[in-house]
Amino acid sequence: MGAHHISTDTSRVRRWLDGEQPREPIPQILSELFSERFGCVVGIEDLGLRTAHRSPSVSGVDLPWAGPETVTLIGEFSRSDLMLARRGFLGTSLALSAGPALIEPMQRWLVPSPSGRAGGRTQQEAGRSRRVSRLSGPELELLESTIVMFRKWDAQCGGGLRRKAVVGQLHEVTDLLQESHPEPVSRRLFKVAGELAELAGWMSYDIGLQPTAQKYFVLALHAAKESGDRPLGSYILSSMSRQMIHVGRPEDALELIHLAQYGSRESATPRTQAMLYAMEARAYANMGQPSKCHRAVKMAEDAFAECAPGDGDPDWIRFFSEAELNAENAHSYRDLAYVAGRSPTYAKLADPVMHRAVELFGQEADQEGGHQRSYALNLIGLATVHLLQKEPEQCAAVAEKVLPLARRVRSERVGNRLRKTVDTAVRDYGTVPEVIRLGELAADHLRDSPDTGESVRAV
Repeated sequence: MGAHHISTDTSRVRRWLDGEQPREPIPQILSELFSERFGCVVGIEDLGLRTAHRSPSVSGVDLPWAGPETVTLIGEFSRSDLMLARRGFLGTSLALSAGPALIEPMQRWLVPSPSGRAGGRTQQEAGRSRRVSRLSGPELELLESTIVMFRKWDAQCGGGLRRKAVVGQLHEVTDLLQESHPEPVSRRLFKVAGELAELAGWMSYDIGLQPTAQKYFVLALHAAKESGDRPLGSYILSSMSRQMIHVGRPEDALELIHLAQYGSRESATPRTQAMLYAMEARAYANMGQPSKCHRAVKMAEDAFAECAPGDGDPDWIRFFSEAELNAENAHSYRDLAYVAGRSPTYAKLADPVMHRAVELFGQEADQEGGHQRSYALNLIGLATVHLLQKEPEQCAAVAEKVLPLARRVRSERVGNRLRKTVDTAVRDYGTVPEVIRLGELAADHLRDSPDTGESVRAV
């Protein structure tokens, strides 16, 4: 059941039957076991057990903005994730926050930290620490380079293959953050923690663990604040915004993007600014506001045109290439078409931009380390544009190209979007020979495709 550290015996079970309250996480595990056995949800209360009060590390997003608490919360949450990685345990203990419950706590990201604090602790407190730093400069550089490797794995293989490795590395970093470091080292460690937590959130999002993803994003933002890296914080907020669009909350997505733009207005590179404008356009598109969407698309293009090799872009934004810019803008137009009742006007706008994105991602995918998942997602996007333009034959031809990619990339987003596109094509054009063939091929490929590496379901 994913909790090998827990064991029991008949005498302990007898005590539970006599009324003894087992400690966490046993009530949650029992609930999962009975739910699987009976094929319906059996809550903890249904078993006659009490739901334990959950610490902030496993509930809610309104967390204290202070270094020591951030370290503790990341450590507890990553440990829980590693121990109870199955969706039935950690996943059901979380709920996805939205609206003011999400936005208002995130706004405190901009509140200045008290002066004289290094990594959330005063210099005097840091000096009293009993654990002396054991981290050398080369080791810290190796930690930072490891994140680059993890990102490449995610882009090539999807979030399901290496997520636990990222979470494990994050947990190790929280151990290092409990030691005494000079302020520059402490800030770099918090930056590492922020990037790892964001990546753990992104991978969780990719495989459908939405509440878990949001929790990591929130913890990442807290770590970024301790590092003093405003652009990193804006990037984390953009990931949260993308998730809100995915779950149908574009208004929340827009609030998060505006917060990111305001917070990084004086420090973000043109590439980061372009990415934020592109996400703003996605939010406006899903809200059905075409004029504001067009304006944001234009601002994204203008900002991207200002990118230069010497801008000093951090590794986390280097994914935002010309291919990614075209992909985001094409999806904005495609989303406008959906919101406007499958409008052919917006679908026509999306078509050439989506073709360009697919062309560029295809070139990247042919190279070692190319973004396989992005290529697959944009092929699916192009297939949906063909459907919007009532071109089922072209849709089927493009969607067929995704099938081998979907088998290699462990991404629930790819699998779900491909299934939805194929189902729509079969429903609307089920007599077209190319669509019939696509449906048959997809049934074989998706049935035999590997899972994401963790027990997940669509959200």
